[in-house]
Amino acid sequence: MEIQLLQQPDSAIAKVLLERDEEIVAEAGSMVAMSSHIGANTTLKQGKGGGLLGGLKRMLGGESLFLSVYRALSKPGEVYLAPDFMGDIVVYPMAGQELVVQSGSYLASAPSVHIDLGFLGFKQALLSGESLFWLTISGYGELLLSSFGAIYAVEVDGEYIVDTGHIVAFERSLTFDTGKPPGSNWLSAFLGGEGFICRFKGRGTVYCQTHNPGAFGQLVGSKLPPR
Repeated sequence: MEIQLLQQPDSAIAKVLLERDEEIVAEAGSMVAMSSHIGANTTLKQGKGGGLLGGLKRMLGGESLFLSVYRALSKPGEVYLAPDFMGDIVVYPMAGQELVVQSGSYLASAPSVHIDLGFLGFKQALLSGESLFWLTISGYGELLLSSFGAIYAVEVDGEYIVDTGHIVAFERSLTFDTGKPPGSNWLSAFLGGEGFICRFKGRGTVYCQTHNPGAFGQLVGSKLPPR
């Protein structure tokens, strides 16, 4: 499998080149175009994080119930995949470690990559305004993550602070807690427009996005005419 990322960073699309009998698993509805000899099937995905329970878990994590599987049948072929939001894509190599992925950022992966549900925690979800559930990704192979706006990696060695609405994913080697920005009180955190932050500790990588989907939705929604 070879993955080429095109049109980065604002309208990224992934061109996935498959050898004969190779497969890629993708979020339902993410296929833009493909070779005519590529086979497409819908699955709940078996194995860890698979089956009906796995599909329901993905729904809680902001993804679709079903996944699409694309397979090169008689000869090599290509599949173009793109996320719903205008933004960027990053290829993350899974090698047995765990990655925590925010709701809606999973795009596609190799068949040997497993998708399960992770519990963010009531405190973190309440303070951050984010979902209670995130995805926990494990296994081996290529993983494609999408973002709203450009995506970039921050290497953490000690402590690092990220606004909760700008987190795409982070490595499980990091621990985190949610709270108000340093030097501010709770009132200014609510009224100042900065929102709440995640304080990461340890050593690992955090992937961030340049735009906040929640803030964008509030901005656009306030300008729409009433139904």
